[in-house]
Amino acid sequence: MSNKGKVLKSTGKWYTVEMENGEIVNCRIRGKLRLDGLRTTNPISVGDVVSVSEEVDGEGNRVITDFDKRQNYIVRKSTNLSKQSQILAANIDRAYLVVTIKSPETHLAFIDRFLVSAESFRIPVTLLFNKVDLYDEDELEYIDALSFMYESIGYPCVKISAKNKENIDFLCDEVNGKQVMISGHSGVGKSTLINAIDPNLNLRTGEISKSHQQGQHTTTFAEMHKVATGGYIVDTPGIRAFGITELEKSVMSHYFPEMRERMGECKFHNCQHMNEPNCAIKAAVESGEIFESRYMTYVQLMEEDQNETYRKNIFG
Repeated sequence: MSNKGKVLKSTGKWYTVEMENGEIVNCRIRGKLRLDGLRTTNPISVGDVVSVSEEVDGEGNRVITDFDKRQNYIVRKSTNLSKQSQILAANIDRAYLVVTIKSPETHLAFIDRFLVSAESFRIPVTLLFNKVDLYDEDELEYIDALSFMYESIGYPCVKISAKNKENIDFLCDEVNGKQVMISGHSGVGKSTLINAIDPNLNLRTGEISKSHQQGQHTTTFAEMHKVATGGYIVDTPGIRAFGITELEKSVMSHYFPEMRERMGECKFHNCQHMNEPNCAIKAAVESGEIFESRYMTYVQLMEEDQNETYRKNIFG
């Protein structure tokens, strides 16, 4: 006999599971659970709904015997070069990408790759421009320009200061009853933001490395936290690179909303929007209807060798 539970933490072989009755139990996996058609370093991830055995082993651990079909999941290329990918989280209602334009800088190519990956997994994204209390007038204008660009494509953008708890009240409302993911580079303030939403969590926050202007990694595995006001937040490891996996280049443009809406306007129905004549996408880039930085990311993804390691695509 098995009971259902939700995975809150995964550290490779060991899992922390919240049972339906609220009990927190430590679990391991029985046998080799694997995803059909997806080679991953972790068969089970945070956010998964799993079946857990009644019996415990000699060390008091329960056993995960199976997991439910996922609503969605999001992956990144793994640092383990023998595998294809690492599942960051499953069953996500919305992802929040925390962006900073300095200390550390979040490059546009990184933002675009994250958005493409989320689009492919049908996960809506909100961009949170954090640390606005640290920026000068020119930097705030730059953030306004980025917000204009991404909002025109359909991604909500909010300027926040997690440290000063500015503009984060809406998050408490949005997280309530949902399972959301907060992601971004190390040092952008993810843990500070989660602590601001629920101070009882008291997550460890990291200092910025002065030599690299990057955050020190304080999270090594994704972990899902139950929020006092309701809902769950997945805190992902600080992502330095975001390699796109499992996406066919023939449909890459489908994951750029501004390209998707112009699909039928190209001369050729199978136009790849690279070197073909009478391409509506390239015409829209030239006229300014599609932002050049977005198109540059698209070209980079189309020209990229899928077998390259993610290390060659580090942005920040």
